Amino acid sequence: MSTDPEDIPQPDQVEGAPHPREAKRLIGQDAAEQAFLTAYNSDRMHHGWLISGPRGVGKATLAWRIARFLLATPPDDGGMFAAPAPDTLDISPDHPVAHRIAALSEPGLFLLRRPWDEKAKRLKGEITVDEVRKLKSFFALSSAGGGRRVVIVDVADEMNSNAANALLKLLEEPPEGAVLMLISHQPSRLLPTIRSRCRELRLGPLSPEALAEVMQGLDEQPTPEDTIRLNELASGSAGDALRLTHQNGLAVYADLVQIFSNRDFDRPKALKLAESAVGKANAERFELILRLFDLFLARLARSGTGFQPAAEAAPGEAACLARLSPGPNAARAWASLQQELSARASHGRAVNLDPAALILDMVFRINDTAAKQAA
Repeated sequence: MSTDPEDIPQPDQVEGAPHPREAKRLIGQDAAEQAFLTAYNSDRMHHGWLISGPRGVGKATLAWRIARFLLATPPDDGGMFAAPAPDTLDISPDHPVAHRIAALSEPGLFLLRRPWDEKAKRLKGEITVDEVRKLKSFFALSSAGGGRRVVIVDVADEMNSNAANALLKLLEEPPEGAVLMLISHQPSRLLPTIRSRCRELRLGPLSPEALAEVMQGLDEQPTPEDTIRLNELASGSAGDALRLTHQNGLAVYADLVQIFSNRDFDRPKALKLAESAVGKANAERFELILRLFDLFLARLARSGTGFQPAAEAAPGEAACLARLSPGPNAARAWASLQQELSARASHGRAVNLDPAALILDMVFRINDTAAKQAA
């Protein structure tokens, strides 16, 4: 028995937030929206669009907004009574297309993503060529109704080489009325020929004001002070800020800073942090802790080179960074350690190393490096 599309896990959805296809608006990316509308209104619509930028800045939200807009807006026939040029991508939530897209039942839309493995009960690790081949049937069936057909590739970085080459053929010879939108976190990983056949819409990190506006939509809104700290740790990514909020990431990072705030690291707090990541139920917290270790080391390295953070991400962080990374030599040591511990974390995940042991090892390595810098 096959799994219902709505029941398949969606890695681009942050727990506690609506899925990008259900988002009512896109915050902080007006330039990208206007660039698309300008192309649309000037009859310079490209068939391939590469929507790129860091994770969590609204790429998928923009792709779904464009899909709704294209499928709900009839093409201009150039007649005397043609509708005025649209100045927004907004489509009424009561529009039939909006309802069908929300239910993943719109016949003019194809979502290309990692397939579901029924046997393993999880998403496969990459987009396969078999998934791309399904587009042939999609275009054949949808052509009977005429009009536009939209494909969203989420995310294009996850295509294997065969899938990428199959999609390239479609970009080279697109069916009539087809618009393909490729979402990419790292466009440099895509085939140069794929990039050259797409017009790019580049989305940047959100401004602190835009991120604060995103956070205002939560049921439990963070305080202004916490919003500033979230912006520091999330680097303008609304997705990361929402994950940190949902996973209590600010408190975890504050514990991490406190562990190293004195010359002798806080052993009891380190043990408590390590033990909190043990067990399958705490897998999400384990990933969060590893991510925050990486951020802490990155902020140490930047601080030593003279690029102090604009604001503290935890109480006492500024003093901690200044003590542990007073200059360029320390910055190089922390940057090197960041690379080493990142590789060790990846290896630890691959071999299912005990989370507590891995976290404590990272604590000891950071403490050893701090002692060497002090000496």
